[in-house]
Amino acid sequence: MMNVKKTDGERQDGKQGPLRRLYHWVLGWADRPGGPWALGAIATAESFVFPIPPDVLLIPLCIGNPKRAFHFAAICTVGSVLGGILGYAIGAALFETIGGPILDFYNGREAFDSLGRSFEDNLVVALGSAGFTPIPYKVFTIAAGSFSVSFGAFVAISAVSRAGRFFLVAGLIRVFGEQIEGFIEKYFNILTIVFALAVIAGFLVIRPLMH
Repeated sequence: MMNVKKTDGERQDGKQGPLRRLYHWVLGWADRPGGPWALGAIATAESFVFPIPPDVLLIPLCIGNPKRAFHFAAICTVGSVLGGILGYAIGAALFETIGGPILDFYNGREAFDSLGRSFEDNLVVALGSAGFTPIPYKVFTIAAGSFSVSFGAFVAISAVSRAGRFFLVAGLIRVFGEQIEGFIEKYFNILTIVFALAVIAGFLVIRPLMH
């Protein structure tokens, strides 16, 4: 497993922001026996409330054991979809008490409103890109429930888009090993955008079959 190295300043929790401390807490699971369990839990929570994306833990786990990279990606995908379902339920039944405050915490109200229009204009594109855009995935899941998006379509499209993201990372590490880590970190946004376009194109091709 990767060793998490911290600077002298990072060892002083009082000098770190809470998000940075949370980031290192997530990363620290890469060296623990319960890392895969933590990965699943973090992927689940990130889909409706948690601020740190599971990629932070997925990458070091895959590097530490490349032969199990796809296994870790599968854990990430299942957890993320399950969490997405919870986010959908929050948006559908508990928006005023839970969903709204979550959106406010992440300054997601504007994105939420625009997603409502996007769902009406093109559900496939809106949800198909959900796993790859800078907008937190939790905003998509809560919005989908709040705007009464078809539950079956939500689960199916979310599963494909989230799997595409996580298996892309795992596949690169499986093929190229630890030397690809820097490349992923540097070009991750570009990689996900390109892959998102491919996923959306695939959805548009099969869309007639979904009716």
